[in-house]
Amino acid sequence: MTALYDDLLLQARGLFEGETDPIANAANLTALLWHGLTDLNWAGFYFLKDNELVLGPFQGKPACVRIAVGAGVCGAAVAREKTIVVEDVHAFAGHIACDSASNSELVVPLRAGGHIVGVLDLDSPLFRRFDDDDVVGLEALARAWAEASHGI
Repeated sequence: MTALYDDLLLQARGLFEGETDPIANAANLTALLWHGLTDLNWAGFYFLKDNELVLGPFQGKPACVRIAVGAGVCGAAVAREKTIVVEDVHAFAGHIACDSASNSELVVPLRAGGHIVGVLDLDSPLFRRFDDDDVVGLEALARAWAEASHGI
């Protein structure tokens, strides 16, 4: 993991210290990512409820409120049960354009109690913004969020 993500993980663990509320922890992690990473135009959470993703805490422009499992990059990450990096969202079949400025996207499934409970979603106005270092770092941050956040 890169020094940037090591630092973000350390900060996130400090923010999560003694706090188990998943929404509070999601809000703080989203703000940390928004201010700690460059070239983002959206960063946030969607939580799985009744087989659809429902908007959670985020930074950026207003977003789609509900996404069906399997739809768009977020829904595909849940259906495939794995992190998805899209270098060009315009080439991703079924992409949901909540913000027309988005050109690349990274979505990490959130796991708690052995089940997917939502996703962490980052969008960028740059093409090919996200790489393997981002995957490793954001997956580590998603695990830290899940470990801290009880009650999902």
